[in-house]
Amino acid sequence: MTSCVVIRQGEVGVRRKLGRINPTVLTEGPKGLNPFTTTILRVPISIVNLEINANLPSKEGLTIGSEISILYQLKSTQVPKLLQEVGMNYEREVILPVFRSASADITAKFYAKDMHSGERGIIEKAIRDQMMTILEPKGIIIDNVLLKSILLPPGLSRAIEEKLQAEQDAQRMEFVKQKEKADAERRLIQAEGDRSVQVTNAEARKSVLEIEAAGKANAMKIEAEAQNKANEMLIKNLSPALLRFRSIEAFRAVSGSNNSKLIFTDGKNPLLGLPGSFID
Repeated sequence: MTSCVVIRQGEVGVRRKLGRINPTVLTEGPKGLNPFTTTILRVPISIVNLEINANLPSKEGLTIGSEISILYQLKSTQVPKLLQEVGMNYEREVILPVFRSASADITAKFYAKDMHSGERGIIEKAIRDQMMTILEPKGIIIDNVLLKSILLPPGLSRAIEEKLQAEQDAQRMEFVKQKEKADAERRLIQAEGDRSVQVTNAEARKSVLEIEAAGKANAMKIEAEAQNKANEMLIKNLSPALLRFRSIEAFRAVSGSNNSKLIFTDGKNPLLGLPGSFID
């Protein structure tokens, strides 16, 4: 006259005796019961993935096909009350109607293209928050609402793709423009560098030439000054007796040559006669 039901991990049990729900929650493990008067309802309290297909309205009046996952779980302490008020078909009786109402209210505020953009996360959160307002008091926690796939009308989908393609082309052209600008700046910097090198080399050569010219000028100046000093000393040291002595020596040195000629003058200064010419 007895039977046994095993409540697994991630579940709770609720006794229903003669059609009445017992408010006591049964936890994991084997539970005995009278099968003629009592039934133990096993209810999952772990996260459940409820997948549905829905048509969502958009702000411009389009109907958007979508595949959606609703992740929910039940509060274990409120499971008896939920079964008493709703029954075991709480997904079909409560969760799905609330989702359809909330999703229609939220997506009707957004354009169809927003469901393909970064606005999708905002839409998902708004639907979840609105569902939580209604379902949390009943012991149903909506963990997340996920818009897994969005099917746009063919014309709109093509228009969005063309717009995205145009935006990508514009971004690509902007990239090319920036690259060319960077190349031009690089070439300009390189040309300025080359010009600076040429100017530096020219200035260096100019400095070398100036230094060489200054050196040559100083050398010539020193040589001229030395020659002037030598001439001044020579002129200063010349005397008639010295001149006569030098003339006699020169005359004596040349007189030994077979080609020399001796010319007598007034006797004051003997002159040398060189072969083929003479000095008067």
